[in-house]
Amino acid sequence: MNKGNHYGGSKAPRTPISVGEEYIVTIEEMGKEGSGVSRIKGVSIFVKNTNPGDKVKVRITKLGRTNATAEVFG
Repeated sequence: MNKGNHYGGSKAPRTPISVGEEYIVTIEEMGKEGSGVSRIKGVSIFVKNTNPGDKVKVRITKLGRTNATAEVFG
């Protein structure tokens, strides 16, 4: 039995976005930790120092299995 990760070797789940990519997003709601939340290609994006209704340019800084973190820039 393979005792490595349970995703079948090196095939981990992939999100349709990558670290370093840039987007213009509209913040839809506030997350539990006080970050604004938007969605890109079905992935929840957490952006600090934003509020619902803000339209901001962001850069993806960290990816999780089902979400990502981004920072406002420009």
